[in-house]
Amino acid sequence: MKLYYAPGTCALGIHIILEEIGKPYELEAVDFRSRAQYEAEFLAVNQKSKVPVLQRDDGSILTEYQAIATWLALTNPQTNLLPTDIEKHVRALELIDYCVASLHMQAFVRYWRPENMAPSESDHPAVKARGKDMFLKGLKIIDATLAGKDWVVGDFSIADPTLFFISWWGVERMKTELPPNVAAHYTRMLARPSVQAALKQQGF
Repeated sequence: MKLYYAPGTCALGIHIILEEIGKPYELEAVDFRSRAQYEAEFLAVNQKSKVPVLQRDDGSILTEYQAIATWLALTNPQTNLLPTDIEKHVRALELIDYCVASLHMQAFVRYWRPENMAPSESDHPAVKARGKDMFLKGLKIIDATLAGKDWVVGDFSIADPTLFFISWWGVERMKTELPPNVAAHYTRMLARPSVQAALKQQGF
């Protein structure tokens, strides 16, 4: 397998999942600073111009965070990264969708790329502030669901690396304090060898 990623993006979550699985994989960085995601070489891999992208052992390409995470879990059932219990299963997917679709694509994009939301530069401070408010509100919602639990659905699952990359953005990019249960989860994640390995390989 090969993971196409850009350092510090949501692909960090997939990188951690690959480390948790423990099977051989390759890494290929895509330089977003030089806009390599729009160049022909990467477009031949993914016309959507984004990461993560997983090239599977048969050469086929899989895109979209949720699809990649779910495929990795289902094809490696020995890792128990996606619960067989239906309620826990759907709760894990619920958290992933909220993190990716709402906190990432709605809240964080407003904060990190306000120009994508408003063409006028004079509007950018308000867009960024709105994005941060949305992000922090989302973390509070997640914080309540973590009460009394070490991991998102009780047992470690693909939902936990997903929450980690969101929390990492809060700490490293927004320089903000995480709510208590999310902060405790973040600390537990930082102690995992998979997280340490992924962060080191991505240059952090």
